[in-house]
Amino acid sequence: MSGITVSGLAIAPIKGTRLRAVDSVVLERSGVRENRRFYLIDGRDRMVNGKHLGQLTALVADYTDAERWLKLTFPDGRLLEGEIRLGEAVRTRFYSDTTIGQLVEGPWSRALSEYAGQALRLVEASDGGAVDRGSSGAVSLISTASLSRLAQVGERDRIDSRRFRMLIEVEGVEPHEEDRWVGRSVRIGETMVRFEGHVGRCLITSRDPETGRIDIPTLDILGCYREREETTEPLAFGIYGAIVEPGTVRIGDRLLAGDNPRG
Repeated sequence: MSGITVSGLAIAPIKGTRLRAVDSVVLERSGVRENRRFYLIDGRDRMVNGKHLGQLTALVADYTDAERWLKLTFPDGRLLEGEIRLGEAVRTRFYSDTTIGQLVEGPWSRALSEYAGQALRLVEASDGGAVDRGSSGAVSLISTASLSRLAQVGERDRIDSRRFRMLIEVEGVEPHEEDRWVGRSVRIGETMVRFEGHVGRCLITSRDPETGRIDIPTLDILGCYREREETTEPLAFGIYGAIVEPGTVRIGDRLLAGDNPRG
């Protein structure tokens, strides 16, 4: 893994909102506390994300965990910010699982409902956060080479990495070389990550990462050359893993192989 470095880091404090580039992240065993700290539920207590409401992608959320301070920037420039205050616990449907979160009190749910055109409530996730695969998926990773390969197959100049909502982007590898890291431990900056599987893709990747409008048939492009790959999930693009050793990851950090190195 000589020469492989972190080239990008991105988080979204509210699941489904626009990814925001950062220079560093602190990885705890449950993930990054500022990443997917909150999520939205509908009137039936089901989690709602950008797959269901593409316009969520146009919202920018900033959150400081130390100060418990959240700020929302709406597409028209309107700001809503304040300290997080929690209300009652709520049992929510999170994909095929059921989880317990706490409703966030204040103006948030009303403002988000008005924006989305349907009743929504803002929920703070439990300590495991609102990442899709829990602590086993606290980290997600894609390479710039894989993104370039996808763009080439799709006859595009480039494809924005934010479509795939990954925490870490790396450079210095061949296209999809990261696929072979599943089942291995890799040191990234101060941390050690054990990669557990490949990230299967859905319709949300076809949405523009700023407007939320469907504009690129990413699933069709992936199907052209990735459909028969032996991966843990279908139409995989990128990998996910668990935190073995917590620590900080920064832009420019190197990746080093842990156990079961290749070559």
